[in-house]
Amino acid sequence: MPQVNGVPTLVLTMGDPAGVGPEIVLRALADPEIAPLARWIVAGDARVLAMTAGLGGIPFDAACVLDVPALGPLEGFAFGRLSAGCGRAAIEYVRAAAELCLRGEASAMVTAPINKEAVARSGRAFSGHTEYIAELCGAAESRMLLVSDRLAVVHVSTHIALRNACELKQDRIVRTIELGHGAMRRLGFEQPRIAVCGLNPHAGEHGLFGREDAEIIAPAIEAARAKGIAASGPHAPDTVFLQAVRGAYDLVVAMYHDQGHIPMKLLDFEGGVNVTLGIPIIRTSVDHGTAFDIAGKNQANPRSMKQAIRMAARMAKGGDAA
Repeated sequence: MPQVNGVPTLVLTMGDPAGVGPEIVLRALADPEIAPLARWIVAGDARVLAMTAGLGGIPFDAACVLDVPALGPLEGFAFGRLSAGCGRAAIEYVRAAAELCLRGEASAMVTAPINKEAVARSGRAFSGHTEYIAELCGAAESRMLLVSDRLAVVHVSTHIALRNACELKQDRIVRTIELGHGAMRRLGFEQPRIAVCGLNPHAGEHGLFGREDAEIIAPAIEAARAKGIAASGPHAPDTVFLQAVRGAYDLVVAMYHDQGHIPMKLLDFEGGVNVTLGIPIIRTSVDHGTAFDIAGKNQANPRSMKQAIRMAARMAKGGDAA
């Protein structure tokens, strides 16, 4: 991975041009605590970044921009407006950043938010950043890890229908626990304490509310424990997150998207970081959306972007992808 005097090269994607991505990227890089952490590349549209800088009076160094000509003419462009063109461009910024990492020209990538509906309007089948980046990397599987100062959650499944998410597979749960364990070790936890959620209310209540917890999740936990991982459960999903926040666990394994996302976003909506596990590159992201309602109005909070950058720099210096 390219490092100069111990400083990694990080590539940031601009996100959907019409969202808050351009603003939070520029505001993060303007922070004197963030700027020294890396050598910077911003994959996006130089025109939109310059426009954003002008609107908000934000410092802007055009030399760090990898200008990806995917948006086309700016006639008709407006912040806060959902469009297929912006969705298409946002995907191309992600592709450009991932390719830099895969070629070894960047140490890690940090992504600003994109809008799934905008991407869908462009005609591309798309379920999410995590899955798309895994596809670009040729990774057979990936997982989403959400991290804040008080809670860390890894998901067995993310962007699929809830009905399908309930069709649990023991080997997938085991692999999720393994990936979460490895990521937490890279973040400094020598033997992370991992709590695994049940699927059903009260983790099934001894079969009263379903058999998945006893027949699929519990054996997966035992298999992980046999590998030397400090995993426990299945725990009642309605209480385990509180226990983790109070210090009983370092990581919670959620069975599906909302089971893990709701407590994370309630606890720290603007400070959470999304880390992709199971891929050969380091990728972190903000844990919020494009916020079209405030885009272009100088109201976006760059805190999550700053946290994602700090996390990427920390992981890049360690030399490991999550």
